[in-house]
Amino acid sequence: MSRHTFNFLGGDELTTMGACWFVSYCYFDLIDNNHMNWSMVKTCANRRSVYDRTSEYFKGWLLEILDMSDANLDKNTLKLKAADVKRMASELLKKF
Repeated sequence: MSRHTFNFLGGDELTTMGACWFVSYCYFDLIDNNHMNWSMVKTCANRRSVYDRTSEYFKGWLLEILDMSDANLDKNTLKLKAADVKRMASELLKKF
């Protein structure tokens, strides 16, 4: 069974990190270093490696995430609600 891959520029990389993880880590990195939800997964090191080499996609990804289904975003394991993910994505967009 193949995995779902986001169908936009850099979508395969975002799929590797996870949309909610990306927003959570980016929020930690650029806005609030006390936000630690991103650290709840065991694969943080791999995800950070992808994050570090994909900054050219960040703005586009944030725009895509704002249009994602709340039901899908709510499935994350970071204890973040879709509304929180989208709020953080909106704040992050102001940085770009």
